Amino acid sequence: MSRPLDCLLQLLRGTPRQRVCTFFLIGFKFLFFVSIIIYWHVGGEPKDQGHLYNLPVDIPCPTSVPPSPRNCTPLAGNNIFFLETSERTNPNFLFMCSVESAARAHPEAQVAVLMKGLRGSGAPLPRHLGISLLGCFPNVQMLPLDLDALFRGTPLAAWHAASQQRWEPYLLPVLSDAARLALLWKFGGVYLDTDFIVLRSLGNLTNVLGTQSRYVLNGAFLAFERRHEFLALCMRDFVAHYNSWIWGHQGPQLLTRVFKKWCNIHSLAQSHSCRGVTALPRQAFYPVPWQSWKKYFEDISPEELSQLLSATYAAHVWNRKSQGTRLEATSRTLLAQLQARYCPTTHSAMRLYL
Repeated sequence: MSRPLDCLLQLLRGTPRQRVCTFFLIGFKFLFFVSIIIYWHVGGEPKDQGHLYNLPVDIPCPTSVPPSPRNCTPLAGNNIFFLETSERTNPNFLFMCSVESAARAHPEAQVAVLMKGLRGSGAPLPRHLGISLLGCFPNVQMLPLDLDALFRGTPLAAWHAASQQRWEPYLLPVLSDAARLALLWKFGGVYLDTDFIVLRSLGNLTNVLGTQSRYVLNGAFLAFERRHEFLALCMRDFVAHYNSWIWGHQGPQLLTRVFKKWCNIHSLAQSHSCRGVTALPRQAFYPVPWQSWKKYFEDISPEELSQLLSATYAAHVWNRKSQGTRLEATSRTLLAQLQARYCPTTHSAMRLYL
């Protein structure tokens, strides 16, 4: 008989109190396992992904697009980065809108979309509507994401090698948390999650992150200089306090605890800026809290919209919560109005095909 099973049988034969504790532990582990399965079934894949495969693979480019950036090469420091750490290569409409809005707001910058599923060595890009649409913008580049090369020479290299040999419940989100730190540390620039809509230029923001709430920072937006020590400290903390079983532990919670250590504070209320690193107020990137994500799908007047976003650089849409929610592209909802104004090419495609 195997040792774990033998130990379990001994506990079940023990006192009533031991048996209660044993059944409690078994039940807890079973519920945790079920929650992981539900997470990957409900939230692991975008719900509109199947619909995207029924769309045309090419789209005519609009006559009005940002001009080609001058004297700007990929991964040269003047970059806005988006990451896709899964094997998916078919961007959904929110992904397209995020990249388009960034490209339109930064015509002089290079917008680099790094996707793990793309093949290097001159391989042609996959034929999908999203790839075709983003190809209309001369300052957008679709690039393969080589995670081994990205983590090489960083404190995350050994962790990444070990992570490929074991199963973890939130590996893709954790991988994304790690990749954005290594990317900005190596190259510098701006990182954005693929569920942002950029409203204005981010070019004046350096060594900045956003406040999600009174207690937590968030890494869905990051802007840092190359080789900044704050990012190095984040990567070292990532490894030293690694826990893949707690959602957000390697993301928002990591940035919050590192910022507190960086500023030598116990609460975010004590300081929003120190030693050259600034945490901007919630309105800058998270004007709608995640608890109120449904507000993006509610009608809003132009006056209320202007007031809500008066201090916002880019609006985070909380796709983890909102994915699969039906949106009428012609409606007066907050999200539809943002898409019509800041990613009109994507919005036109949505009106045609949704």
